[in-house]
Amino acid sequence: MAVLLPRDRARLERVHRDLVRVVERARLAVPFIVTEGLRSRERQARLVAIGASRRMDSRHLTGHAVDLAYWLDDGDGAVEQGEIRWDWPLYEQLGAAMKAAATELGVPIVWGGDWASFRDGPHFELDRTAYP
Repeated sequence: MAVLLPRDRARLERVHRDLVRVVERARLAVPFIVTEGLRSRERQARLVAIGASRRMDSRHLTGHAVDLAYWLDDGDGAVEQGEIRWDWPLYEQLGAAMKAAATELGVPIVWGGDWASFRDGPHFELDRTAYP
C-alpha cells in the first residue's frame, strides 16, 4: 500500500500527532483517503443542521478526529469519481486496520462504526478518556 497523498497530508494539518501516526500506519495496510480532519464550528453546525453529525462538541473541532473513505485506486494515484466506496464490509476492513495500527502504536482510539446508534464508518477519534 502507498503512503498518504499530499491532499491527505493537507487534511491532517492541525490534527493531533498521535492520530496522524495511526492514520499513517493504517494506510500501509488498507487503501483510503482522508476526507476531513480539523473542522470549524461553522462547518460542524452545518453538518448537524443537515443530520450528517449529531453533536456540537465533535472531536473534529479540536483536531482529535478524522474521517476516512475507502479508496479503490485505479492505479493512477489520483482520487476520482467512482473510486471512493462507502460499503460497510470495506469500512470493517478500514476499522480493523485503524484499530490494529492504534494498538501497535499504543494510541487508544474510538471508531464510529462501533457506535450502537448513528454508526459512522468513516469516523475515527482519539479516546476522550486518554485525550480529554
